[in-house]
Amino acid sequence: MRLAVLADIHGNLPAFQAVLAELERIQPDFVLLDGDLINPVPFNGAIIDYVRKTDWAVVRGNHEFYLLDYGSERAIPGSDDPVRWGSLHWLIRNVTTEQAHYLASLPDERTFYFPGTQPIRMAHGVPGRNRVGFYQQMPAEKIVLEIRDIAQHTIISAHTHVQVDRQLSLSVASDPQTNPHGEDGHFRADSGPARKEYWHLLNPGSVGLPLEKDTRAAFAVLESVPESVEAGGWRVEQHRVAYDRRPALEAFYSSGLLEAGGPIATIFYWELVTAEPEIVDYYRWCHSHGHDADGDLRGAFAAYVQATGRDQYVYQRDPLGIQMP
Repeated sequence: MRLAVLADIHGNLPAFQAVLAELERIQPDFVLLDGDLINPVPFNGAIIDYVRKTDWAVVRGNHEFYLLDYGSERAIPGSDDPVRWGSLHWLIRNVTTEQAHYLASLPDERTFYFPGTQPIRMAHGVPGRNRVGFYQQMPAEKIVLEIRDIAQHTIISAHTHVQVDRQLSLSVASDPQTNPHGEDGHFRADSGPARKEYWHLLNPGSVGLPLEKDTRAAFAVLESVPESVEAGGWRVEQHRVAYDRRPALEAFYSSGLLEAGGPIATIFYWELVTAEPEIVDYYRWCHSHGHDADGDLRGAFAAYVQATGRDQYVYQRDPLGIQMP
């Protein structure tokens, strides 16, 4: 059995269409979609409308909650600020009630038991926390701390916009109260002082906003194999698809998102151009240089641009060749 795994489309319809064309060629048996269908690229409604007509297994990500929590006690404090959260306000105006209801009905995690295969657990981060993320070079002990309570051996996570394929294990001391003869009265040869737990952790990367200095849309294909071939029972093939980014970049201008979203929309535009973690770099720079990244967004962003020249770095790589003011 082969499964296509997509995540982090983020409203990028041209990237999504390129992946759909590749799926038509690959012909997977089923498709899993691991959250963040929407925001900040402006084709959100088209993405939602396509996905809701499929039989795919879909979960929500943190960007769905920006929309669903707004105007309630769950909303991020300060999200009514039109400068910092202008992109969110634009999103709310451009997603219909029916589309929002679809996102509201999605689960936050899913477990799959496809016939004849090993189980898979999927969440945008980890179950119960959709902003936990992992990286290929992340220390194994840090990852295990986050996944050690997940019973399934194969775990699909997303959120970081990077492709991950990691095998991890943990030695666990046996419970001294456990009956070494088992429930059926037969002695267990493996009832020694410790046992090994293991997990196969996967991230398909981002369809719409990859952050590995590779602008191609990313996804993964899982193939069911014996445990002797791959622990956890699923072998991963990571995919990347080139596409024309110009329609997505142009939509930032034509939709009014770039004007409404201010500096935050600009930084996300930069991520689409560079495939680098622009938003994280901005916040890190502000923190290390004493700037209020959110409270004085316009001033902090202007200082960031002046100090780093990041706008020129992006301009030199922008397929549209537009010099931002």
